[in-house]
Amino acid sequence: MARIDVNHIRHSYLTNPKKDSDFALKEVHHTFEDGGAYALLGPSGCGKTTLLNIISGLLHPSHGQLLFNGRNVTNLSTQERNIAQVFQFPVIYDTMTVYDNLAFPLRNRRVPEADVDRKVRETLEMIDLASMANRKARRLTADQKQKISLGRGLVRSDVNAILFDEPLTVIDPHMKWVLRSQLKQLHRRFGYTMVYVTHDQTEALTFADRVVVMYDGEIVQI
Repeated sequence: MARIDVNHIRHSYLTNPKKDSDFALKEVHHTFEDGGAYALLGPSGCGKTTLLNIISGLLHPSHGQLLFNGRNVTNLSTQERNIAQVFQFPVIYDTMTVYDNLAFPLRNRRVPEADVDRKVRETLEMIDLASMANRKARRLTADQKQKISLGRGLVRSDVNAILFDEPLTVIDPHMKWVLRSQLKQLHRRFGYTMVYVTHDQTEALTFADRVVVMYDGEIVQI
């Protein structure tokens, strides 16, 4: 887990930005404390996904620095930052089984197979896919595939942070409530640093200990 310091971050998707309106993030300065559960709440286009992608390393900020536990990681890749990220739409391997999709990030880090099996089975129970462990991912519904994406983010215990970009968009309403509750329980149990992007106030208040409200490229309320 990590404390994440966002130091005077500004970002524009333009090559030569000149005025405030050219910036998707005007100037963001905030600390996500180690082990905190945060929601980034705001309307579409307010900059919350841009900020999340800068934290993960998918975007490099136009200005400012990003620190993990006091270390400058601004120029490091997502892998070097040791981040798990769950996106709005499923990112999985359709030709693999559900089990192997969850096992992949652990095996890629050469985790002992006994530990892989324990973590995968624990995560399968958490996301309610234990009965489908040996099924190919391509045969699943959209919400089941997204549960695999959630599981891939949750299966690792060594990450600095887990980032969620509106991960429940394709999930049915009842399962949304179940998964939000399970994410909250996981946070209480393991103390991961979690940042959850949403435009839904109910989702934000259900999941987060602290809600960070964004509007027009700025943090306007905490």
